Amino acid sequence: MGAGIAGALVGVVVGWYDEHARDLPWRAHDRTPWGVLVSEVMLQQTPVVRVEPAWRAWLERWPTPADLAAASSADVLRAWDRLGYPRRALRLQECARALVERHGGAVPDDEAALLALPGIGSYTAAAVRAFAFGRRAVVLDTNVRRVLARAVDGHALPAPSQTVAEVARAAAVVPPDDASAARWAQASMELGAVVCTARSPRCGACPLVSSCAWVAAGRPGDVHAHRRRTQGWAGTDRQVRGRLMALLRDAPAPVPEPALDDAWPATEQRARALAGLLADGLARELPSADDAPPSYALPS
Repeated sequence: MGAGIAGALVGVVVGWYDEHARDLPWRAHDRTPWGVLVSEVMLQQTPVVRVEPAWRAWLERWPTPADLAAASSADVLRAWDRLGYPRRALRLQECARALVERHGGAVPDDEAALLALPGIGSYTAAAVRAFAFGRRAVVLDTNVRRVLARAVDGHALPAPSQTVAEVARAAAVVPPDDASAARWAQASMELGAVVCTARSPRCGACPLVSSCAWVAAGRPGDVHAHRRRTQGWAGTDRQVRGRLMALLRDAPAPVPEPALDDAWPATEQRARALAGLLADGLARELPSADDAPPSYALPS
């Protein structure tokens, strides 16, 4: 892609964003790098409508990494509540403790330092650099990948996994200066989240409709459809884990093993899910006296 085409693409999308951006608290002028980092962890596989109230409550309770680092893991998991994938909560606390130990309780803006933190991958490190510090970074989440796949490549959806060529193409679009690059990252992500969506794109509302390669090609189907697999929720181990976690979160005292039967009656699947929670550090077993069944609780 030539520099002129890339510049035009960026200009159109940023112009649209300036007019249509959602008012989200982690974009406010008084946002903190810690608040941005928390939002990025919470937003992984969780919609904004569920994250926003949880994010506000979390930052009110633990406004700094030091505050979260000093909390009990049980309190952290209870505060995470039903956001899903609760290992994220424990990893976020590990990250907070690392920030206190290595960086004096501050979030660094250096990419290598961010990547060295627990639970921080390449996307999150780039997003924190861009959204918290206004630095140039290649922020490439599923939304941005989809926008570029359609607008530039003419594909309905990007490949299931990122490729080296895709990352290089995305990097070529990012403006060279910090401020413009950070603005593009936010704008392209927003466009993919609210207009260029995966299942029901609103092409009539898209600022790129007149130049989009996918629209020009007649909006062909996904060439990777045969490689995509989606797992339902009902009856899965994930649902069982969620039921058990909800029981442990809401219980005022350790839960005896027989009480877990009420959460999920299928013995083998329940045992498998419980073993997974124990292995992931999301629950702990408390032995009982006199050969009675053990009890279970959140980690201390």
